[in-house]
Amino acid sequence: MNFAVRGDLAQVADAAIDAVRPEVLLPRRLAWRSGELLIDGRPFAAPVRPTGRIVVVGGGKAGAGMAAALEKLLPGADLVGLVSVPEGCGRALEHVEVRETRPPGVNLPTVAAVAVTREMRRLLASLGPDDLAVVIVTGGGSALLEEPAAGVSLDDVLAVTRALAAAGADIRELNAVRQSLSVAKAGGLARACTAGRLVTVVLSDVIGDPLDLIASGPCMPVTSDPRAALAILDRYHVTAVASAVARHLAGSAASPPPVDPRGRSGEWTTPAGCRVSHVLLGSNATAVDAAAKRAAALGYDVTMRQATAIRETANEVGRRLASETSGLATAVARDGRPRAVIEGGEAVVAVPDDHGSGGRNQQTVLVAADAWLRSGRPWPEGVGLASIGTDGEDGPTDAAGGLVDREVVERLAASGIDLPRGIARCDAQPALAAAGGLVVTGPTGTNVADVRIMLARP
Repeated sequence: MNFAVRGDLAQVADAAIDAVRPEVLLPRRLAWRSGELLIDGRPFAAPVRPTGRIVVVGGGKAGAGMAAALEKLLPGADLVGLVSVPEGCGRALEHVEVRETRPPGVNLPTVAAVAVTREMRRLLASLGPDDLAVVIVTGGGSALLEEPAAGVSLDDVLAVTRALAAAGADIRELNAVRQSLSVAKAGGLARACTAGRLVTVVLSDVIGDPLDLIASGPCMPVTSDPRAALAILDRYHVTAVASAVARHLAGSAASPPPVDPRGRSGEWTTPAGCRVSHVLLGSNATAVDAAAKRAAALGYDVTMRQATAIRETANEVGRRLASETSGLATAVARDGRPRAVIEGGEAVVAVPDDHGSGGRNQQTVLVAADAWLRSGRPWPEGVGLASIGTDGEDGPTDAAGGLVDREVVERLAASGIDLPRGIARCDAQPALAAAGGLVVTGPTGTNVADVRIMLARP
């Protein structure tokens, strides 16, 4: 085992996650001074000077940390709030109630999530023109902030979401459908608000940081498009999964949605007269940049690749990274300089009906290991590859992702496990667990998609 490479992988991964913790990010952008909320030390385009109550609502995997940071920032006398987070991500705060509304590893809405979202909408609707609403929007919020539209049940939403995810739909497609089935998404939370001002603080888990898609855009001025949602259901052949959903979308599509001229900046005024602003605190790029800096500090020559919206499957990513391993190892052998490749992204996986246990990150590294074993060459000594979810969750498992180095690959080769079958069944977790290749962090309290780290040293 190359302990140095494993230790460096851990340090680089930790740096990526630490950099996107909300307690770190929020104070860098927001400040409270003389009764006014400031962004980057300056007033908002429309000044935020509330003289009444301050209410914090919202949700996501980073919701508790964001709420804690807001409690430190905002005056506490008139501050109350309610935030929805996954189990294991809660904490006790002085003014904001943090409610755990879904099980760990199950990124789907629950009865509890629907109930807390209704409470949030009622709270927002109780505010007046002198009040301020702050809405927390972070990765995982689509499952934690949900109230189905009239005529659509939670079971319908769950059935369609599961079917689309299993078919390989990406986050944009999933959210486009979910927006058309919810009164909380696509601006629904903001439209319920009767405060004078609403500021949305955002931590992005969607590549490219489209504000209308992060947590399905609960405060964005967008109109859901039922026709586009129906087309996505047809594309993945899941229309028959929940007939009520198809009927709802077909009925809604009879009246084309109006074109929204306000763009995607997140600055708008609701029909109730609430002025809305959005502040993007951090994203996948923030994590990748921090990981690259830590690798450089450890002595690596770093190639950093920010994530793009290009769609890749986990199998494609694994094969691509495996092919890069050879060149990286060759360069290190030539001049003795350690090298690192750091990239962000979020691969997709089409899960078969007869599937095992794993996630996109575990699938990625197992495919990389299998590609090397198929080549007949030993995995290069001094090379390690890790792929992790910054939230500490990789699919419905207790792992954040996986790693491979020479020891893991040798153990996989000696295990007798049928790797091609495991890959085909999306059953990476048992193989990696047997070989010591799982990365387990527990819930991290943040979420900005995935980071992949490849290190090579003499």
